[in-house]
Amino acid sequence: MPSKKKKSWAKWTIHLFPIPALVIYGMFVLYPILAALSYSFFEWKGMSRGDFVGFQNFVTLFTTEPYGSMFWNAFKHNVLYFVLQMVVMNGLALFLAFIIYQKIKGAEFFKAAFFLPRLLSVIVVGFLGKLILNPNFGTLNIILEKIGLESLQRAWLGDPNTALIAIILVNCWFGLGFGVLIFLAGFQSIPAELIEAARLDGAKGFTLLRTIYLPLMVPSITIMGVLTFIQSFEAFELVYAMQGSMGEPYYSTDTLAVFFYRLAFGSSTASGTTAIGLGSALATVLFLFILICTTVFLRFANKKDVQM
Repeated sequence: MPSKKKKSWAKWTIHLFPIPALVIYGMFVLYPILAALSYSFFEWKGMSRGDFVGFQNFVTLFTTEPYGSMFWNAFKHNVLYFVLQMVVMNGLALFLAFIIYQKIKGAEFFKAAFFLPRLLSVIVVGFLGKLILNPNFGTLNIILEKIGLESLQRAWLGDPNTALIAIILVNCWFGLGFGVLIFLAGFQSIPAELIEAARLDGAKGFTLLRTIYLPLMVPSITIMGVLTFIQSFEAFELVYAMQGSMGEPYYSTDTLAVFFYRLAFGSSTASGTTAIGLGSALATVLFLFILICTTVFLRFANKKDVQM
């Protein structure tokens, strides 16, 4: 029989296992957040920290040109990013998941096919997107020519009216499979007894979808809504891969994360100088905005879930 001392030691040893994960989390998540917050309260001369300036960097970010107009321009693009992804990507993912849930022939193949793009690197997806949308030899313009719609051909990434929408649609294709799996898991978690009882009561078609499926899919829709919101306001890799750090053409594809990159690492102005204090202020504002909006949304969604 093991002694009480050994049992006590074994009990406390269990609490040591999370320490490596907490150390890594602290180094790569908590420390950068706290460092950005502290940097935002100082004046910076290149990479050298200067005097404490309080909230001056935040005031400059919102009130001094060109930073103020660039911020709101990028913010508007992030909002569009979120709205289009919710409507196009999540709407289509919900529809496809429902179709697969009906146990159609080849369902397993479709699940793998929809998720396949997610296995690619974002840089690879961006490169493929640029090839497809190329105005001279891109697949999209060639298809439009073949079907007699030459009037719709254009330089998709060179037109300020279509560049951002094109990038968002490429991102929707990239993230579609993940949404399908989340929604499919939600459909499969619905008790079969409820579906059968509703059908016995005469519910079918749209009525069954509205009264049974959608209410019980609220948790999955909430998860995808939150993840889409966070991803939309952190959009950087795909925009950078397809259009670079300047949000070309004419800042029409600029996002808050791309704007932060220019501020923190140069090319924010014509002089190309860095603005670490302003970049840190922007990172802090973006973090707080995502945190507050996500918290409010989750509390609202939880209240609705409890009421249902």
